Amino acid sequence: MTISVNRAPVLTLWAAVVAARKGYDWKAALSFGKALAGLTAQTKGRRLGIYETPEHVEGEKPRKAGLGEDFWVEICGRPIPVKKTSEGVRAVVGAEPIQPMQVETYLKRKFGERLGDVRQAMEKVAASYTAEELTEHAFSLYESFRPKIAAGARGWGQKGQLDLDLIRSLAK
Repeated sequence: MTISVNRAPVLTLWAAVVAARKGYDWKAALSFGKALAGLTAQTKGRRLGIYETPEHVEGEKPRKAGLGEDFWVEICGRPIPVKKTSEGVRAVVGAEPIQPMQVETYLKRKFGERLGDVRQAMEKVAASYTAEELTEHAFSLYESFRPKIAAGARGWGQKGQLDLDLIRSLAK
């Protein structure tokens, strides 16, 4: 079973599943997943020349990252800026917390009626690892099942095939 989708929603959902496996509630996990996918896209876009790399003036202090985080959470090997809100912990973009309902809507739009199947396959893999093992292997697992796309700028935003049987096969 395959689904045609680009990598961003796949990484968003996988990171949310990983965060939930690490003990975060689903709403927090969704915000972490969206933040991770955004940070990853920004890094790749800069590397490909799609986005400008911010200039750094030698001798000047760097700007504070995010400006709104209370602390950082590591998901898939990358630190995510997080703050405490009245609804719980949420990843932030700048000073604004990411709204989990918007992430859920995004995932439903990208995966359609297959969202439950994809989430279930990812959860099967995540559950087969201890939280510590998953922390160590989460990104390499993602690299094993993410959709294949063209290299470089040509692959930017391109859809590929997400193979649910491949995902399930990665469970220990």
